[in-house]
Amino acid sequence: MEPIRKQVSLRWRPESIIDVYQLFLGVFLFVSPWLFSYARSTTRMDIWVTSLAIIAVSVAALVAFSEWEEWINVLLAIWLIAAPWVLGFTHTTAMHVSIGVGLVIGFLALLDLWLVRYYHEAGGGDAARHDAH
Repeated sequence: MEPIRKQVSLRWRPESIIDVYQLFLGVFLFVSPWLFSYARSTTRMDIWVTSLAIIAVSVAALVAFSEWEEWINVLLAIWLIAAPWVLGFTHTTAMHVSIGVGLVIGFLALLDLWLVRYYHEAGGGDAARHDAH
């Protein structure tokens, strides 16, 4: 008897484009130390680790959406906004990139949560499509 395997498939939701945008922002953030020549190694390491987390969460949201993935992106966005002061790279290009990407990632994650949770529940769309959360 062959074991039953759970298949995970890519299921496009209308809000999935937001996850694609977050994925591209994560890739941009990952290459930003080379694009803008960040001087400090701690800054580069923080940007790389945070961007890889954003990329991983965005891919996971594309494959099998769940609300917790967007909440993780909200937390990562808060970290990107706070990191220049916590790690001491204020008044640098890295600070501007980190805060800018953090604001956009946070906005997109909260927008995705709002669209899934409130807009569809209020009759703005088909709430039955979003049973994965």
